[in-house]
Amino acid sequence: MNGLNGKQIVETTSVVSKDKFQSLFLEFEAQLKSYLYRITANRSDAEDISQDTFLKAYEKLATYRGESSLKTWVFQIATHIAFNRQKHNKRWKVDVSEEAKRLVMENPSLSQKILLTRSESPSGVYEVKEHIDTCFTCMAKNLPIEKQIALILKDIYDFSTKEIVLILNKSYASVKHMVSSSREILSDIYENRCALVNKNGVCHQCKELNQWLNPSDDHEQKIEIMMRALGSTDSRNLYKLRTQLIKAIDPLQTSGSELQEVLLRCNRIVMGEDDAIL
Repeated sequence: MNGLNGKQIVETTSVVSKDKFQSLFLEFEAQLKSYLYRITANRSDAEDISQDTFLKAYEKLATYRGESSLKTWVFQIATHIAFNRQKHNKRWKVDVSEEAKRLVMENPSLSQKILLTRSESPSGVYEVKEHIDTCFTCMAKNLPIEKQIALILKDIYDFSTKEIVLILNKSYASVKHMVSSSREILSDIYENRCALVNKNGVCHQCKELNQWLNPSDDHEQKIEIMMRALGSTDSRNLYKLRTQLIKAIDPLQTSGSELQEVLLRCNRIVMGEDDAIL
């Protein structure tokens, strides 16, 4: 990812004062953190990168000339930091969730952690919509990191192609191709794997987790209704439906955010990004 530092900017008088910067940063800080969380799949990393981004942007504010929105400029800085921290990690495997399931079944401390979080945490609620959001994060991590970033910026955070060009320092054609090919890849993954999309899909984790964590409520019926609704649409529209759902969720603030973080940690353990000891 050459050039994520952005264009060489000549220092000049900032169009935003440092006094004003903090209040402007706060307006999109939650969105920035959720974006970083979807890239890293790690709450601590997202918070650390967000803090580092604020400090670096504040320090270099005099270089901001207003050629893009302040939000785009800050996301460029955050993306550069996140990329440098993530570039040595392996792309996640398509079956990472199945491997995580086996890990949990073989590791009582992990399964107990999940059950305790579900029963005791105020942010331990299991909702299928949040699991779909988490699934999107995991599947997007199957992509090369630049494609993952471009797709999330475009389809979840509604950045324009021109803004993504600035953030990634890529050509317009390159960004368009990355987004298009990434959509096709994810659509194919869902078509072949997701039981919510294709009844013959190999992954039934939404249903299985619900049976484990919500054994006596009506979530099963909700999942069946969702499966029938999704099954009536073609793959492109299914992808759009997912992104519309995901846009409405802040994964760090939902009623199930702590539970989803524990589930993601199991995936990170599988990929060698976290320690299995709790």
